[in-house]
Amino acid sequence: MNEPRIIPPRPRDRLFAVVTLVLAVLLLPAAFVRHPRRAGELACNWALRMRFPAEDLTGLTDGARAAFTAARTEALWRHGQLIGLTSGYRDPLVQQRMFTEEVRRSGSPASARMLVLPPAESSHVKGIALDVRPHEGARWLEEHGARHDLYRIYDNEWWHFEYRPDCGGIPPRRRPHPGVGYEMENGDQR
Repeated sequence: MNEPRIIPPRPRDRLFAVVTLVLAVLLLPAAFVRHPRRAGELACNWALRMRFPAEDLTGLTDGARAAFTAARTEALWRHGQLIGLTSGYRDPLVQQRMFTEEVRRSGSPASARMLVLPPAESSHVKGIALDVRPHEGARWLEEHGARHDLYRIYDNEWWHFEYRPDCGGIPPRRRPHPGVGYEMENGDQR
């Protein structure tokens, strides 16, 4: 990942991954009885729900939710990596509060936009943005996420990914931070 420094894995994160994988394996028979064709995905979801009980996938678009579920299922079963969601969909009022607070903290809307966008521009409000954890899961998603149309968007946010099915497996040009506009397909500046 394009970062100034690599964050070393924490031993407890590896332990959590092993425990969650063992739990998913133990849940496989029940998942098979419930839905034989989706047993692996179901057992993975149950185990991850126990590991990350506060995460909330509601409000994500159907495509974003399906892509995230498929990616985290692959990450757990094939590579023993956990991917949890710290923030997905945000209500416009919540996003506005976050932006207003950042303006107050940083001193200007321009500096606030380096970390938080107003609701009209936020992919969280659109239901296609995913802030993930832990760092190793984000690293896995950066490497393998294109298979699921999930891409890291900003250099300054290792945790922020967006569902972009229109990219055709080619990562969009990464921006330094949320406040930097980028060329859209129709040539408009955003």
